[in-house]
Amino acid sequence: MTLRESGDRDDPSTVDPSASEAPSASRQAATPPSANVAPPGEAQLVKSPRKRVRRVILATLALAILVGGGLKAHEWWTVGRFFVSTDDAYVQADISVLAAKVPGYLAAVPVVNGQAVRAGDVIARIDDGDYRLAQDAAHDKLVTQEATIARIGRQIEAAQAQLLQSAAQIDAARADSVRAAADYVRQQQLEKVDFVAKARMEQARADRDRTQAAEKGAEASLVAMKAQVEVLRAQRTEAEGLAAELRTAERRAARDLAFTIVHAPFDGVIGNKAVEAGAYVSPGSRIAALVPLQSVRIDANFKETQVEQMRPGQRVHIAVDAYPGRDIVGSVESLSPASGSVFSLLPPDNATGNFTKIVQRLPVRVHVPEDVAREGLLRPGLSVTVRVDTRDAVTRTAAMRP
Repeated sequence: MTLRESGDRDDPSTVDPSASEAPSASRQAATPPSANVAPPGEAQLVKSPRKRVRRVILATLALAILVGGGLKAHEWWTVGRFFVSTDDAYVQADISVLAAKVPGYLAAVPVVNGQAVRAGDVIARIDDGDYRLAQDAAHDKLVTQEATIARIGRQIEAAQAQLLQSAAQIDAARADSVRAAADYVRQQQLEKVDFVAKARMEQARADRDRTQAAEKGAEASLVAMKAQVEVLRAQRTEAEGLAAELRTAERRAARDLAFTIVHAPFDGVIGNKAVEAGAYVSPGSRIAALVPLQSVRIDANFKETQVEQMRPGQRVHIAVDAYPGRDIVGSVESLSPASGSVFSLLPPDNATGNFTKIVQRLPVRVHVPEDVAREGLLRPGLSVTVRVDTRDAVTRTAAMRP
């Protein structure tokens, strides 16, 4: 090998092109097909549709968010801002605690918890044996007293008859007295001329004195009979007063007898039954509670900052936690005359020096429609959320502003 040949072999510029291409072909053959890299133009064509889809999705989401936010903002501006809501609200009812009015042993309690009753239904019966005897005794005493009054009345009638007889006797005595007095005067005149015997004169004088005495006796008898009539009338008045007391006692005995049966004062459902037959009850002992489900209401405690535009009669949307998804529409019945803290057992005293301002709550009574109340689904104590529509008050306030 000559020096030129060795120099040509070392010079890259003199290397045979076919010799340089051979290793490249071998490298391509060694490289797997999956490792082939696409040309830059083809990569851009592949990535561009993906970017375009992503941009469309993001734009759609952004548009949906903007539209949803706009609708929500429009709804709040036109409707939502006029609603005042609170979840500090509960179903309430005027629960009546049925209690015994008279003592005794319970003969029967024919009701159970959860039973619906009507006004006048029997809730409990107390053994009434003693009360029936008391009523009979009071009635017998009254009958005896009425007989006494009747006897005194007959005595008064007899005394009045004797009174008339005494008056007649007075008239007769007066007539005899007048006649005897005239006869005596006549005998005196005859005596002056010695025309009458002395015995006749004495008889005339005696007749005069006797008739005068008889007249005075008749008058005294009349006075006595009048007094007797007054006494009898006083006795009758006293007897009638005692009879009135006995009538009151009889009515009281009848009332106590009636109280041995405890009736339902109104329609409702029995709850919290506390006694059974055979138990001894005293006046005021609780028997059961009666809940008028047909007249339930909502007592909602709103913050004092929420009641500015609240008025009676406004529509109220009621959501009961026990029945999700149901919207009950009621109305504002009344607002409490004071906050709840004022009616508490120990009202706060803010004049002690340590003062922390706390937002007060004002109870608001919400009327429940009668058709909803009659369903019996709303039970006292259930939690509810109320939303009061104050649009009418806000509109009136805005109209009154100059």
